[in-house]
Amino acid sequence: MDILALDLGTSSVRGLVLDADAVPRPGALARRKVHLVTGDDGSGVLDGPRYLGCLAECLDELAAGGHLRDVELVATSAQWHSVLPLGPGGAPLGPVLTWMDTRPEAVAGATGPADPDAFHHRTGAWWHRCYWTIRLPWLREHCGSPVARFGGLVEYALGELLDEAPMSMSMASGTGLLDLRRLEWDAEACELAGVRPEDLPALAPQRWRGRLRAKHAQRWPQLADARWAAPVGDGAASNVGSGCVDPSRAAVTVGTSAAVRLLQAVPAGAPLPPLPEQLWRYRVDHQHVVTGAAYSSGGNLFAWANRELRLPPGAELEAALARAGANLTLQANPRLGGDRPPGVGPAGSGELRGLSFGTTAVDILAVLMTELCRLMADDLALLEAGVGEPAEVVLGGGAMAASPWWRAAFVDALAPRPVRHQHNPEIGATGAALVALGRIAEAAHVGGIGRTDDRNAPNTVAAHPPR
Repeated sequence: MDILALDLGTSSVRGLVLDADAVPRPGALARRKVHLVTGDDGSGVLDGPRYLGCLAECLDELAAGGHLRDVELVATSAQWHSVLPLGPGGAPLGPVLTWMDTRPEAVAGATGPADPDAFHHRTGAWWHRCYWTIRLPWLREHCGSPVARFGGLVEYALGELLDEAPMSMSMASGTGLLDLRRLEWDAEACELAGVRPEDLPALAPQRWRGRLRAKHAQRWPQLADARWAAPVGDGAASNVGSGCVDPSRAAVTVGTSAAVRLLQAVPAGAPLPPLPEQLWRYRVDHQHVVTGAAYSSGGNLFAWANRELRLPPGAELEAALARAGANLTLQANPRLGGDRPPGVGPAGSGELRGLSFGTTAVDILAVLMTELCRLMADDLALLEAGVGEPAEVVLGGGAMAASPWWRAAFVDALAPRPVRHQHNPEIGATGAALVALGRIAEAAHVGGIGRTDDRNAPNTVAAHPPR
């Protein structure tokens, strides 16, 4: 049996084929960049139909290469928090709001939860512009057309491809509307959002499996009999793909954005562990939760600096960073894209102070990246306090794979904790496959985890997958 793993990210759509042990098949990868439209007003949107087209192109490429012949299971890792308004027939009435969009604000006269602490503990979220409690009323005001219902990007895409596409518990938890213990839409959250449960996607039951629509099975006949698993939020999938599946190991993941997270086994109906007021909590599946903090800056911070500061390329940049050391006169705030919850800083909150005529572009990059490391180290301390023990850290994500210097900066910021590096660049897709297989606990032994200073490690998982 092969597994098709889809990764529906903010900057790209990827599809790759894994074997039955969730190890990538050589050469079985298709990728399409997607166009995220951002603006000075805080917008961060994607075109839904165009995004779906990119996904279809990835499937076409894999099919043409003969990689889909033995696929029996399809797993999906998808970005949390996205939302788009839909008309009566399911057609988008506007673009997809991503996690980067900081424009939504509470409508005039709206008030938040009656007991914010209880609401936070119950939903893992806050009354915040990132969540549907504020986004849905804002979208109704700005849509320009009557909205029949709402969905996330992955529900829209899979709704077009499959016979049915209910919302997974993992994706529902990212809306801020889900009761994480009862696994149903939270009544107070729905009231704040101005919706009824029937305005929201149906919730997928445990072990749900979907099927490709007949018309799409004609286009991709190799997938006609494949089972589609419920999607997993990208952060949860990345933890599993990094081998961080219990409180002894924390995942620090830097892709387009960045996050630090701990995963715990908490079955549906069981009491939820204490939740520090600065941290969020979402569902991985019916049996596990993930707790952490996220940041709007990550690989996009490096991409901005590389574009605007005319940095030297590749190895030359790494050498320049190593020579630069710490510029003690510089101070920085890396929140260029604004705050992720619970913060409310808008896009454009980044700062640089202490510039002189001796300041170089490499100095600016170094201080921005170092400050992000420090923010994540502070939040990791909060996570550890919640579980009562220090954690080993596993670095993962494309930005970590690309920069040995940044990995070393994290080692310094996270000391004295042991820090390792997951060399597999497709941790989200791999993690989603392991969740779909019901093998989360076994992911603690996933291959690919090694030294942070290993410059020659291959970008694949090791040959000892979980069994």
